[in-house]
Amino acid sequence: MTPRFTIHETIEVGPDIARLVVDAPRVARHARAGQFVIVRPSGDSERIPLTICDSNPDSGTITLVVQAIGGTTTQINAMQAGDALSDVLGPLGLPTEIERFGTCVVVAGGVGAAIVLPVAKALAEAGNRVIGIIGARDADHLILVDEMDEVCDEVFLTTEDGSAGVQGFVTDALASVVDSHDVDRVLTAGPIPMMRAVADVTRAYELPTIASLNPIMVDGTGMCGGCRVTVGGETLFACIDGPEFDAHIVDFVSLQKRNEAYHTFEACRLRDTREELDA
Repeated sequence: MTPRFTIHETIEVGPDIARLVVDAPRVARHARAGQFVIVRPSGDSERIPLTICDSNPDSGTITLVVQAIGGTTTQINAMQAGDALSDVLGPLGLPTEIERFGTCVVVAGGVGAAIVLPVAKALAEAGNRVIGIIGARDADHLILVDEMDEVCDEVFLTTEDGSAGVQGFVTDALASVVDSHDVDRVLTAGPIPMMRAVADVTRAYELPTIASLNPIMVDGTGMCGGCRVTVGGETLFACIDGPEFDAHIVDFVSLQKRNEAYHTFEACRLRDTREELDA
């Protein structure tokens, strides 16, 4: 019998950002921090990668956080409790390296908070002191703050407009934390320019830094080659070699260019999807 990935709950957590709790018992049993799933909302839609924000083996559910930036993500966010996703493939990717490092800082921009949350939780459970930094353009786009408060020893918030936390960028908060704490490791997730800036800050301190990359991805198994990234001059695939890599040797420039290749198509598909949903 074909499994039905029923949506148990969908909650709006920010502008065009939804948190979905989805029935996926096999994924929930095996998921570890840092891993992701490939999802299709319907049988004829495209395949997209989504980080597993949380998993509950007892209930057989996983939690996904989806920002509607294209046609498929808009289609997913229009679904309601009781609807079912067509496909949920995973868990995929290598899990985050979790050890007792000491003091770890997780730095998130926007929906990157959904990526660093399970990592922060796992690091805390391993006995690390965990400091969270979450940034967004404004207060409305800050997500999962309460959840980060629960697993981190300290959480710092930044917004570009100053509507919540400290006005500025996550790199400002990171520099302050590194100057005032004995930090052993940093992990970052979010927009590519932000991750690149985080790497620039920590490079000066020779501080080990991991970036969770977000390249274009199709199958999630290394077959399509769409998610190739350049790391230390070597071509790797984010779906099977990552998605986490040493941020100090990631070629963020080429990553940015590849991710921008389909922006025009995405905008057109987003427009068409919204028109279909409004019809």
